[in-house]
Amino acid sequence: MKNRIILTDADGVLLDWEWAFSVWMQERGYTLTADNKKSYYLHHHYNELEEKDAKKVVKTFNESAAVGFLPALRDATYYVKRLYEEHGYQFRVITSLSLDRNAAKLREMNLHKLFGNAIESVICLDTGADKDTALEFYRDSGMWWIEDKPENADVGYAMGLKSLLVEHGHNMHHVCPYPVVKNWREIYSIIAPSENKV
Repeated sequence: MKNRIILTDADGVLLDWEWAFSVWMQERGYTLTADNKKSYYLHHHYNELEEKDAKKVVKTFNESAAVGFLPALRDATYYVKRLYEEHGYQFRVITSLSLDRNAAKLREMNLHKLFGNAIESVICLDTGADKDTALEFYRDSGMWWIEDKPENADVGYAMGLKSLLVEHGHNMHHVCPYPVVKNWREIYSIIAPSENKV
């Protein structure tokens, strides 16, 4: 069976970046706000974090050893494995992690440890970078594109990709013409049957 490619983000989709970052921040004395789940912007999550410092703190975390040990998000491991082994899908990860080579290596090692050969390749963009340019290469391909940041999911959809938005507190009110999914079981239930429609 020939492998097919699914495009996917890493943090908030395959990996539980938010949990790992929260632990890392609390170890450094930052306190979570009561409504931290409702905003995508990290300076809304921590009482001591100012907007001007948020990107710098994220970059420091993304280039730390911690980024090599992120846990899988929800039920990702089980269903990614099923999509790979039962249906021949591999995952091309497009992640706005860092341009640092060591950070990229840690990200690749982490993903391969959790998902094995289901990970076809990893494309690392700069910290917080938009994905317009990276997705342009796949315009009108009709490939699956799995994201948790609404703007990136919208861009993929506008380019002719089949976007799926992984629901989190910060995006649960986003109105979009493509499916919003709570977990990888729902992703599997959308992608696996689609083979019969080709």
